[in-house]
Amino acid sequence: MLQIFEQATKQGGKIAIQSNGQSYTYTALINSSKHLASVLLNQQKDLQQARVAFMVHPGFDYVRTLWAIWQAGGVAVPLCLTYPLPSLQYVLEDTGADIIVVSDEYAVILNDYAKEHQLSFYVLGQLGNATTILNDLPTIKVDRNALILYTSGTTNLPKGVVTTHANIEAQISTLIKAWEWNASDHTICVLPLHHVHGIINVVGCSMWIGATCTFLESFSAEEIFQIFEKGDINVFMAVPTIYFKLIAYLETLDDRKQVQLKKVMQAFRLMVCGSAALPVSVMEKWGKMSGHTLLERYGMTELGMAISNPYHGVRKAGYVGIPLPSVEVKLVDEQYHEVEKGMPGEIIVKGPNVFKEYWQKPTATQESFTMDGWFKTGDIAVVEEGYYRIMGRSSVDIIKSGGYKISALEIEEVLRTNESIDDCAVVGIADDEWGELIVAAIVLKDFAQSTFDTKVLNDWFVQQMAGYKKPRKYIVLKELPRNAMGKVVKNEVKKIFNQSIL
Repeated sequence: MLQIFEQATKQGGKIAIQSNGQSYTYTALINSSKHLASVLLNQQKDLQQARVAFMVHPGFDYVRTLWAIWQAGGVAVPLCLTYPLPSLQYVLEDTGADIIVVSDEYAVILNDYAKEHQLSFYVLGQLGNATTILNDLPTIKVDRNALILYTSGTTNLPKGVVTTHANIEAQISTLIKAWEWNASDHTICVLPLHHVHGIINVVGCSMWIGATCTFLESFSAEEIFQIFEKGDINVFMAVPTIYFKLIAYLETLDDRKQVQLKKVMQAFRLMVCGSAALPVSVMEKWGKMSGHTLLERYGMTELGMAISNPYHGVRKAGYVGIPLPSVEVKLVDEQYHEVEKGMPGEIIVKGPNVFKEYWQKPTATQESFTMDGWFKTGDIAVVEEGYYRIMGRSSVDIIKSGGYKISALEIEEVLRTNESIDDCAVVGIADDEWGELIVAAIVLKDFAQSTFDTKVLNDWFVQQMAGYKKPRKYIVLKELPRNAMGKVVKNEVKKIFNQSIL
């Protein structure tokens, strides 16, 4: 039996999940997932790593489906709930999924596709929630493939990232230790469950340790704070966009209510932020409103988490912390030689948390590792006083302009401190004179809509940073293009600029 199921079996009647207004015990979760595993097996002894795609609403049904796939010997392929059919079709065809499992509300999206391609198709509402085990379940070894998650595809077609059960166990157990998860914890999942952040950091860790996880029907700042006020939640994890929305909601409340909610949040054990760069301004504002210094960390689909600010000790704004236990991290130059102390370099990672391969892409897999087995993240960082500071992705956040290598994230941090700017994204676009031209897409605050002046902004900027880092062009947007995790899709920003030049 896989370790996560051994851990869950020990919890018995303890509440594992709260969703749809109901509470479900660990016993109910184990029994229901075993029954569904038997259904998926359909008289077979073992799915033998067949890919099982599932489009299931977050909550009890999601977790029992994920666990059922694993217990039946399948490889789980979670589908994004907001993707149109062509995007879903890409994942289904790329993985060669043989089986699809859906919540009732998603049946209409994939039913015809499943029939046309003669795939096994299961609608959870039509199966009920029986717990009778129909046949024996296979023994699953940890070196088997467990999960295929897709990269965001911001630079090319998304790649399927294959992690084994051993990889997942390493990713979860490392966070359990580093962030001191315990069975009395109670967290809330507000993240999409086709990404590593929600699957591993929130659901995986809470279910492994025997904690309780509450799920929301859909994102609502008001509802999140109502749940906070009940006093049960003590661990919260989100992306910068969610913290930004929670801050915006808090600012609509009167002082008395803000003080009341701050008192509630101060009782939390841990608040974490990740999946995108956390603006220092957001971190500082959240600190004032919640009493918490957010724990920022660094990870990606291929790694789970690799670097984290400490649970105990100083959490530095603008830094992602130090390498996690059992994870090796180095900074290297373009020849993959370790850089001198204090110099920026690409992050490379080695450890049991690192993924197995890109699904059916041996060349891409080989190219993503160094000759001695280190994974090339493509992210540029510098270590300052022992803490890693991310400068950006080498492909989109490091701008080569006028002979300089410039961090787009550093410029963004400065622009966000301007009183007229609500948010921004800085990119480099091809230019004959500069190599790349620094440009910025900005979202203005309401009061600045009619009075915004780029000359005034540039005069202000050169008082904050060196002139060669100044954006040469600006474009004002109502909102920045983002993916499902709230991360700005910078190639879309580049397209907007290039189209405006034509």
